[in-house]
Amino acid sequence: MTTCPDVTVIVAVYNTMPYLTECLNSLVGQSIGRERFEVIAVDDGSTDGSGSELDRFAEQYPDVVTVLRQANSGGPAAPSNRALDRATGRYVYFVGSDDYLGEEALERLVAYADTCESDVVAGRMTGVNGRYVHQKLYARNAPDISLYDSPLPFTLANTKLFRRELVEKYRLRFPEDLPVGSDQPFTIEACVRARRISVLADYTCYYAVRRGDASNITYRADHLARLRCTARIMDHVAGLVAAGPRRDALLARHFAWELSKLLLTDFPSLDIDTRRSLCDGLSELLDAYYTDALRDSTGVRRRVRFGLARRGAVEALSRAITDEAAHGAPPFRLEGDRAFAAYPGFRDPAVGLDDRYYELLGETVAGRLAQGTEFESADWEQQDTGLWLTLRLRLGVVGDASSAVVVLAQGAMPRDTDGPGARRMPPEDQRPSAPGAFTAAPTADGRATRISARVPVPAVRAKKGVRVHVDVAGATYEIPVRTGGRPMPLARRWGEAEPYRVAARPNTKGRLVITTGPLVEPRVGPGTRLWRLLRPRRKRSR
Repeated sequence: MTTCPDVTVIVAVYNTMPYLTECLNSLVGQSIGRERFEVIAVDDGSTDGSGSELDRFAEQYPDVVTVLRQANSGGPAAPSNRALDRATGRYVYFVGSDDYLGEEALERLVAYADTCESDVVAGRMTGVNGRYVHQKLYARNAPDISLYDSPLPFTLANTKLFRRELVEKYRLRFPEDLPVGSDQPFTIEACVRARRISVLADYTCYYAVRRGDASNITYRADHLARLRCTARIMDHVAGLVAAGPRRDALLARHFAWELSKLLLTDFPSLDIDTRRSLCDGLSELLDAYYTDALRDSTGVRRRVRFGLARRGAVEALSRAITDEAAHGAPPFRLEGDRAFAAYPGFRDPAVGLDDRYYELLGETVAGRLAQGTEFESADWEQQDTGLWLTLRLRLGVVGDASSAVVVLAQGAMPRDTDGPGARRMPPEDQRPSAPGAFTAAPTADGRATRISARVPVPAVRAKKGVRVHVDVAGATYEIPVRTGGRPMPLARRWGEAEPYRVAARPNTKGRLVITTGPLVEPRVGPGTRLWRLLRPRRKRSR
């Protein structure tokens, strides 16, 4: 190649057959034209035939593919650095040797970088074989984004186009003693230093593959190794960005992902020394970087786990994780206009963790309320004054549940409630009154409140959903009652002068719906009568 190529593609290779073949085919088949790019592949001591496959492509495409070899270094950092030292392109682009590119990826990325005068371009990525790739960054093309107010901190892989002038100006290289996440310091510093960062979202440039044996290096590291690597990355961020909202915006990702993943369901099964070491390391990071703003923006489950780790409460932390895995989220404890998640350690003097860690702080609680609401039974109660629906429910709150009411609501629930199963009612929605009897008492296990409600059934033609309204942390939530497959009472006729019929049944989403309608008396012959239900007009009830 006699002229400077537009882009150098760098591939660090270690035992990635047969995925390597698809990777290399996707590179030599790029639409940009082989005279405009070079591939530098570094074999990091492969033993599975990857070296031979690299040689085959280098022999077939000598003007494009260059192969370097070295003893195994234990990670992608060293081979990537060696290739950077040999790169000649205006841009550099890193590709995992088990991944592959879309045919037009390089052509589109280079053209977009030139048009936008970008130092970094993030092209759309997608996962293959269950590989997770965060997608919010790729909502639309964006010629100029900020590292601090975009989803970019959640997409810190080095699989982006970098202007090589920027890389060499700041001598950006990968830390070779970091077995996991070595691309993050490189990517973060490049984005901090960049004059412009762009997003190319209208074409899938990169396909990230999860191998069938899950042998990608990210999946192999143990808890303590991941903690040490994350600490190095966070310290690197702190050296680049001063304390404040910008640093918080970057580190929010590491609290939400890397550190949270150390406290999942496998934590209690670790040996006690490992658990203590994890808590000690987490405590140092939390003391250094977990600002009040980050704490209050963290969901209550993660916040409690971080707080317990910070206090070194290993047993309470283990119990919080195992209890939630076995029984679901704990109930909400209602105290006036405040609500707390009653995880282990709550107001335990031996733990000494501030209530703020357990408090619901403006987060979405609808899903947890829906999960904690269980239908137990329903029946009809007929009196001279009319017909009543009697219900028994289990509501996943404890404490002052006097705000809870059961209503028969007309109309469908908004579609966006299908996922969480409940909704936070907007202020403009008038909360309907709920005449009738109502009692609430704690369940024997202390994890919920049992509601007994007696709701009048109106003598009208209607189809109404049975819903619970409850105030939590200053907001009103509406929870449609799901029957859970429990038996329903038989349909009932009531009223003499003007008879009606009522039926209770689940709709297609399993939500309890009450259907009422008048009975009419058509004459079909002398001295005969036949009662039938005048059915309500068909309305979808969700």
